[in-house]
Amino acid sequence: MVGNWNEQDVPEQQGRIAVVTGGNAGLGFETARVLAARGATVILAVRDVEKGRQAARRMTGNLHVQALDLSSLVSIRAAAADLRSAHPRIDLLVNNAGVMYTPKQTTADGFELQFGTNHLGHFAFTGLLLECLLPVPGSRVVTVSSTGHRIQAAIHFDDLQFERSYSRMAAYGQSKLANLMFTYELQRRLAASGTTVAVAAHPGVSNTELVRNLPAALRHPVKWLAPLLTQKAEMGALPTLRAATDPSVAGGQYYGPGGLGEIRGFPKLVSSSRDSHDLVTQKRLWAISEELTGVTFSV
Repeated sequence: MVGNWNEQDVPEQQGRIAVVTGGNAGLGFETARVLAARGATVILAVRDVEKGRQAARRMTGNLHVQALDLSSLVSIRAAAADLRSAHPRIDLLVNNAGVMYTPKQTTADGFELQFGTNHLGHFAFTGLLLECLLPVPGSRVVTVSSTGHRIQAAIHFDDLQFERSYSRMAAYGQSKLANLMFTYELQRRLAASGTTVAVAAHPGVSNTELVRNLPAALRHPVKWLAPLLTQKAEMGALPTLRAATDPSVAGGQYYGPGGLGEIRGFPKLVSSSRDSHDLVTQKRLWAISEELTGVTFSV
């Protein structure tokens, strides 16, 4: 049993190809930084290419930048086509990028922004890249969820896009619950392949720019309490890095901070909500996600 697992425990990654969505800032930056330092070729899949280039210059290793806007299916398809052409063999896909507690907005395709970006965008991106992962022994898809998957969280099949009424927290909770359900259903589908596995992680409460969309009433208290209630992005990225690289990880597992309430601490195997394991809901969500994105999986 590993104790205080940290970035020094990340195995050598020489020869591996890793794609990290949102790799230019916060948790994604720290994830990409460590993978590149350990020898992986890392592709920062980011919405703002210039910010991606600036981030790459702050890292050491073999880094590339790929334009990817997860709120646009056109962009997702274009990015996946570019990556399939440039990197037909991918060892690791880290679905990290996300938005949190945004005001009511829609994606380019008319989806509620948090569900469309956090879940549907990564669902489509993964499906379009899966052919590059399946032939690679030891390949992994790591999707970043949140403790928010427990808060006001349900899959609102009667109003997936929150068109009738909108709650920032409920929409975020739905998107993060969907991330876990996607991981568990994907793992079941991958099990027969014997090569690729799907794993989930969450960062606890990390001090990143995601909190910029908190309601005004919460923003000021959170700013002052942040040093006590949050951990730095370097620590928040550790569960993702462990899920991505620890040789003992198995498909369908979920990693998060080991401290009280999974708020802070070194990464360990954790459990997710009872709702996240509902097989009927997982399968229904998968079918609707295929229908909405037009992306079907080969497993």
